[in-house]
Amino acid sequence: MAYIYGDILKIDTTGASEVTAKQDKLTIKGVEASKKLAEHDLARMEKYKSMITKVGKAKKIDPAVIAAIISRETRAGALLKNGWEPKGYGFGLMQVDQRYHSLTGTWDSEQHVTQATEILIGFIKKIKVKFPDWTQEQCFKGGIAAYNKGPERVTSYENIDAKTPGLDYSNDVVARAQWFRSKGY
Repeated sequence: MAYIYGDILKIDTTGASEVTAKQDKLTIKGVEASKKLAEHDLARMEKYKSMITKVGKAKKIDPAVIAAIISRETRAGALLKNGWEPKGYGFGLMQVDQRYHSLTGTWDSEQHVTQATEILIGFIKKIKVKFPDWTQEQCFKGGIAAYNKGPERVTSYENIDAKTPGLDYSNDVVARAQWFRSKGY
């Protein structure tokens, strides 16, 4: 399957920061920590695998990235209460923010994952316009960072995760996605 937004395996990544790794009391950081975090979510993620794969194929984006965002945002749903994050802004597995988007579907539905994936794709396209000299993979990573903080806050590739929680959002998501790819996503 050819994914039109880039190859997740070709994206450079530093993985999870120490702050992010501490979610699971890990004493490591970087790509190895991201892999461990994703591994801890794998059992919960499995029930969504066919839906994630279906949406990824339909939208021509790597399903491993969808899984990685679900892992990072909600730990495959484990952080949610009735589909919401504790502050009540983010909804669903992929945390669509109700302050900026009209919500579709239930928190764990194909409609929700499709909407969130379309939001991600929109950000990848905005990053491509903003940074026309970036490679496809750089735009993909920039779109992942923008998914968390908005495209206007992506100011350079070197500081792509500035202003993201843990200062590692896209790097952690990319590393988790690379791991989920190895698990058949």
